[in-house]
Amino acid sequence: MPYRPPLVAHEYFVADPPELPVRAHGEGGLSALTAAELVAADGAGVMLKAVTTAEETLVVQIGVAGEGVIRVRLSEDADARPRSERAIAMVTPGSYAGARAEVTPGGPIVIDAGSLRAEIRLAPWHLRFTDATGAPLLEQDRGHTDISGRLRTLPFGRSSAGGAHVAFHESFEVAPDEAFAGFGESFAPLDKRGQRPLMWNFDAFGAESQRAYKNIPLYVSSKGYGVLVDSGAPTEFDVCQSTHSAVQIVVPDDVMDYYVLAGPTPAEVLERYNGLTCRPVLPPKWAFGTWISSGFCVDSQERVLARARTIRERGIPCDVLHLDTYWQTDGHWSDLRWDPVNFPEPEAMLAELDGMGFKVCLWMNPYISHQSPAFQEAADAGYFLKKPDGEPYVADTWHGSYPACGILDLTHPDAVRWFQDRLRALLHQGVQAFKTDFAEGVPHDAVAANGMTGTDLHNVYTLLFNDAVAEVTREVHGHSLVWARSSFLGGQRHSAQWSGDTYTSYAAMGSTIRGGLAHGLSGVPFWSHDAGGFTGRPSDDLFVRWTQFGALSPLLRLHGTTSREPWEFPAVEEHAVAALRLRYRLMPYIYSAAVDAARTGAPMMRALCVDHPGDPVAWQADLQYLLGRDLLVAPMTSPEGAREVYLPEGEWVDYWTGEVHAGSRYVRVVKPLAELPLFVRYGALIPVAEPGDTVRTPDRITLVAFGSGDRRMRIHDTDGETAVTATLEGDTLRVTVTGPKRVAAVEFAPVPGAPGRAVITQEEI
Repeated sequence: MPYRPPLVAHEYFVADPPELPVRAHGEGGLSALTAAELVAADGAGVMLKAVTTAEETLVVQIGVAGEGVIRVRLSEDADARPRSERAIAMVTPGSYAGARAEVTPGGPIVIDAGSLRAEIRLAPWHLRFTDATGAPLLEQDRGHTDISGRLRTLPFGRSSAGGAHVAFHESFEVAPDEAFAGFGESFAPLDKRGQRPLMWNFDAFGAESQRAYKNIPLYVSSKGYGVLVDSGAPTEFDVCQSTHSAVQIVVPDDVMDYYVLAGPTPAEVLERYNGLTCRPVLPPKWAFGTWISSGFCVDSQERVLARARTIRERGIPCDVLHLDTYWQTDGHWSDLRWDPVNFPEPEAMLAELDGMGFKVCLWMNPYISHQSPAFQEAADAGYFLKKPDGEPYVADTWHGSYPACGILDLTHPDAVRWFQDRLRALLHQGVQAFKTDFAEGVPHDAVAANGMTGTDLHNVYTLLFNDAVAEVTREVHGHSLVWARSSFLGGQRHSAQWSGDTYTSYAAMGSTIRGGLAHGLSGVPFWSHDAGGFTGRPSDDLFVRWTQFGALSPLLRLHGTTSREPWEFPAVEEHAVAALRLRYRLMPYIYSAAVDAARTGAPMMRALCVDHPGDPVAWQADLQYLLGRDLLVAPMTSPEGAREVYLPEGEWVDYWTGEVHAGSRYVRVVKPLAELPLFVRYGALIPVAEPGDTVRTPDRITLVAFGSGDRRMRIHDTDGETAVTATLEGDTLRVTVTGPKRVAAVEFAPVPGAPGRAVITQEEI
């Protein structure tokens, strides 16, 4: 499917994915499993020899990889591995003490992983998955033929074209009402039914197409399971597009290696996914404050210091100043050297900013302009990816807008050390973090030092890039924060990601919300976006509405091609700053939600299906979300200031008015520019603190009660965990607090029937 219509100028991307060959008319090539025989069995799995419609012999391995996790492998060689493992291993299968592989003569083979079971029939071949009770979850599709007898789907097997094996494939039956989410930061509707996600990291040129900066071959189903494919190849998922009754997976790799993950909830699927890949890494607390950027415009030491002073003078809450491209010499990007003219004394600047309470983040990427003095040094040392003829691959990574670049070969250990040495020097100067931009630009015909092709390296390159930056940052500063644009499988260990170069429009803000929800359901809890949009200047109202969305996102940055400094929007500055102050007031709640997300793997910015998986509307309502468990955020996506908001089961309190709404229905919400649609779960206790200039760890907090009732909650902070129990006794709310936090007061939102008073008991640990 072309990215643009035929009569619109083609958008050339130096790293477009290679297309699978098309079979010639009348050419065969499909090799689908028909039967298998047992070769070996142990307590946790089986190995089978399978025959196919093309009279090939393939190896099938099915076994337990953790409680509720079953791994399926199809290959020609039992020892085959994904080609991306030459650079990095992304999945580590686990074990389960209760695993069983039951082989019964004449009956199905049963693989038991506790809450998930696989049933294998050998002749004819068939594989299905059930929960522990035997209720069906997932079943292979045997292949659909049309009236002419032609096969319209790709069942479990392998295909060839032009005499060469090109891909393995699998197909699953799906229910008519089944919804699917995940696949990384996909900006299309949250339910991927009818879509065709391609696992290839693009420089997506915005947030309004199916091209994605961050692809993750993982999806979750409304029927209570997930599927994870372990491959760095450009895997393609046909999610009920070719036929509405099947999901098809095509893996152009040396092996098909996938995992079925039990639910039944999305959060449980993600918990098991984390067990196979890695736990999310919690950003340092200051990272949850406001980030204000120089924007994609010429900057200087004087401008940075003036910006910092203005922020403090105007009382704008802010913890991080981000310096984008122009901290380096124009045309030399990204050689990691200060522009000596515009930044003559960077150490002094960084020290002064630190004294004002600011952390500093620098933009960078893994490409070096051929105009930079560092280019020849790296080229002579062999530190760039190469063309097939052995010359450095100098690529148009900027799409014609800036000089062509060499791409650092991060499979070359000496190149990684050289790269990290340059970063280390900046970190020792006082830089706290790096924005790791780009990394989607490895061309498919490039050659790496370890022998990998660009096709096999392309997706996992971003993991090597972010790992290298995180490692040296952790070495110097003790945290591993990177602010990343691209990512792939297991990228939740890179603790801050943002949605790329979005356009400035309400439509783009809407698709950005969808991208964040999809990414959260792909295992990445800490995500952000360019508040205000990136490309162009937003209208005043859009700037406020997007800043409100940013203020109630996991992480927040104001950034764009033009200034996003609040005072550059004088008519609405007070509304934008009020949104930032609301974030800082809610910081005890927000940071608690962050700690919970790091521990569980569930997103901070939760699609409604995370907490309401049995509600069909929750899989479709993708312009709103729960921030944590108790705040329902519905960014205003209309310039008219009105929208429909779906309230899930329960009762919900309007944050601004105290009005109580019954759930399981849509409500029409009209809000002035100073407010965004924000609801609180009835009965919730929301911890808040007095907002300051920077993120702090307060000793005392206030609890805001939204309605009456008993309640238990935990407040997480850098000083430890505080448990709160609230019990309603008549007209009195009795609150018991155990932990380092002191609750100074309980405030009651103006909700009908709220208690008359609160009694607080502080217990020692």
